Amino acid sequence: MRTMTVDWALLDHTAAEPVKVGDMVSADAGGLPIYRVVALEAGRAWVATAQGAPARALPLAAFRWRGVEG
Repeated sequence: MRTMTVDWALLDHTAAEPVKVGDMVSADAGGLPIYRVVALEAGRAWVATAQGAPARALPLAAFRWRGVEG
């Protein structure tokens, strides 16, 4: 069984691309829920908590952290 380690980087909301499709995001570093970005649109990220789970749109401002898999 593969164990995934996630390091958290502060999300730079001023960057041209603060997140990309496939990134993990959270309001708290290591906090729950952790979302996977499945699509982006005008200041919002479509996110899901698990593969195959329904996606929902949330404002990027709701997230402070981006996961970096290690």
